[in-house]
Amino acid sequence: MKVRDILHAKGRQVYTVSPDETVHDVVRVLMAHRIGALLVVDGDGLTRGIITERDVLRECLDGADRLDQVQVRHAMTTDLVVGLLDDDLDCTMSAMTQHRIRHLPIMDGGAVAGLISIGDLVKASLDETAYENGFLREYIQGR
Repeated sequence: MKVRDILHAKGRQVYTVSPDETVHDVVRVLMAHRIGALLVVDGDGLTRGIITERDVLRECLDGADRLDQVQVRHAMTTDLVVGLLDDDLDCTMSAMTQHRIRHLPIMDGGAVAGLISIGDLVKASLDETAYENGFLREYIQGR
């Protein structure tokens, strides 16, 4: 299974935030869409980083009461690890585990094609295993 198959099933919707917005704004968007990460995109449409629940928690250490004062640019992760549409499930899961990340932007050329989570990979892996098990059962039973 390839990353493109996962995106085909889940969709390519990617929520974004600008570097000038606040961490409080991020929390609002994360909660509204029940997601765990936003890509940070500047006014020119260029991806500058990612801000995740983990980044928000890091900011809370310095004072949760000031999240409306901290700009995204100061809280985001700028060293992006990205995947490609043709990456396979196992390599992608391995990369996310190795880098200890839960959200991975997927690129197609120079453009963002989607964003997947470790949960998306686990679901795809379970679905693939269930399909293979069903096929093997039918084969063994001679259907």
